[in-house]
Amino acid sequence: MKELDARGLVCPQPVLRTRAMLEENNPGDIKIIVDNVAAKENVQRFLEFQGFNTVISEQGGDYLVTGSHGGKTIERGAGDGAPEQEPAGVEEREAYKKKILVICATDRIGYGDDELGKKLMTSFLKTLKEMGDELWRLIFVNNGVKLTIDGAEALGDLKSFEAKGLKILVCGTCLAHFDLLEKKEVGETTNMLDIITAMQLADKVITM
Repeated sequence: MKELDARGLVCPQPVLRTRAMLEENNPGDIKIIVDNVAAKENVQRFLEFQGFNTVISEQGGDYLVTGSHGGKTIERGAGDGAPEQEPAGVEEREAYKKKILVICATDRIGYGDDELGKKLMTSFLKTLKEMGDELWRLIFVNNGVKLTIDGAEALGDLKSFEAKGLKILVCGTCLAHFDLLEKKEVGETTNMLDIITAMQLADKVITM
């Protein structure tokens, strides 16, 4: 079993180091040691995306993420956030619908009146459905992660988006910074590698 000590590394280094180990050694079993919840979730999700079965355990305040695929040889993807295969048919998905990525880096829009700004952001999120199928990813970073927690006004709309298949990514480092990891109610905890990859794949990026 290959082991990697990723304690003390900031996002997205635990995932990047894990990916490098897989590419270099192609291990059947792997154990990653991290020291925070966000890194634990990111590494676990990355390994599962690569075909590993994972087990989480705690040891002296650290987290052990153990991955195994039973000795089978599997063809792994390019990394966390690799694009899904688009289904064929229907005029090749209508000549490939535009993929719009929306990044919310704040919980309000504009400056001058914070309460007005929060109302505008809530209205913006509720109205995103007008993009239809072209809305491809919704990412929350920095103060924007507060829109995904229990009690957020637009939380119901975000859950509805997710239930209909929209992938929502929420920055784990940001959640940890605001001590909100346990309060997140929607979306996947993500890291900067996921975000950069999504930006590369998107046809259009809108930042709020």
